[in-house]
Amino acid sequence: MIDPEEAYSDLPEETAVCGVCAGALPAARYVEVEARSVVVLCSAGCLREIVRERRRLRWAERWRRTAEAGVVVALASLFVTPHGGPPGHWRIAHAAPAPLPPPKPLGPAPLPPGWFGPAWPPTEASFLASLGQDAWIHPLSGPVRRMPRADSRVFGAVRPGERPAECRNGHCGVDLGGEIWGEQVHAVHEGVVDVVQRNANPDRGGEFVRLAHRDGTVFTWYFHLAAIPNGLERGTHVKSGDVIGLLGDTGVKESAPHLHFAISVRPYKDGPERYLDPEPLIALWPVRVPVDGGEEGLVTTLARPGMPLGSAPLLSASAKKRKAAQLAKLKRGGPGGPQVAGAAADDGAASDDGESSDEATGNGDAAPADRAAEPTPPDTGDE
Repeated sequence: MIDPEEAYSDLPEETAVCGVCAGALPAARYVEVEARSVVVLCSAGCLREIVRERRRLRWAERWRRTAEAGVVVALASLFVTPHGGPPGHWRIAHAAPAPLPPPKPLGPAPLPPGWFGPAWPPTEASFLASLGQDAWIHPLSGPVRRMPRADSRVFGAVRPGERPAECRNGHCGVDLGGEIWGEQVHAVHEGVVDVVQRNANPDRGGEFVRLAHRDGTVFTWYFHLAAIPNGLERGTHVKSGDVIGLLGDTGVKESAPHLHFAISVRPYKDGPERYLDPEPLIALWPVRVPVDGGEEGLVTTLARPGMPLGSAPLLSASAKKRKAAQLAKLKRGGPGGPQVAGAAADDGAASDDGESSDEATGNGDAAPADRAAEPTPPDTGDE
């Protein structure tokens, strides 16, 4: 309330009206001030009335805005919420045709849930693939990669006697090197010495070493060694590239010095042991190259891959007999023999062609599975 002497005192009495009830303004007046206007009131009741009216207008504005926001939310939910489509009984008449079953995959059936691993028992292809991905090296030093130089040196070449079936015509390994008598022979992989034969037995491959790899599932054989390190004994652990012997001609009757290298596998303990053709592997294994002509060397993968001759085709019994007779005739110097034998000797294979008994058992090669803890070495047939 304001003092009559301070507000509108210059107006005659009863000339102004109330802003709410339109009554005459008394001397005592009330004033309601807004942002842009001033309202003169006649009493406190009119003041309360104008306050209630303004409060009502504010609440009406709030409800209006709330309603608008609700409408916006409802419309947005209609566009955002996914719809499941019409009821199921509506879709029966318009259901899509059942999809065709997927075609059966080629090859072996997929393994059931919870099963994993390769097919069992492992095949020769799976063993070769596994060995090809591991860290192995060539048994002879570079820089030239040594491979079998003649058909008589490949896996499965003709050899006399009864041999394991997987050795085709008798030769259960490959013949490598021979250029340098006494050069170092290296372990192709980390393993444990399984057999050491230091007595130069001419009927059992001469001096040789057999290494066990991968917990006794893979074995490598090194025959015709000129010498074996003194510290190399059964159970000795060797690393890849360690020297296990020197290339020689022990157990070889007529052939030039060379290394007979073989690989056999035994998938599980006390299971059958069988030979593999190592030629595809040694064609790709890294080669150890001596540094400055010394004994130290580095292993390199830059050496050119070898060109495998391939394992010998399986001959009939009569063909093997004829081949053996021809080889024996060449060795005895029969008609036409000297020239042919001389030509064969030039490529390092003359004596290899008639190999008969250097890594075999007496009547041929017993399968590796038949060997006890101290296996009898197979007959390489190198004379």
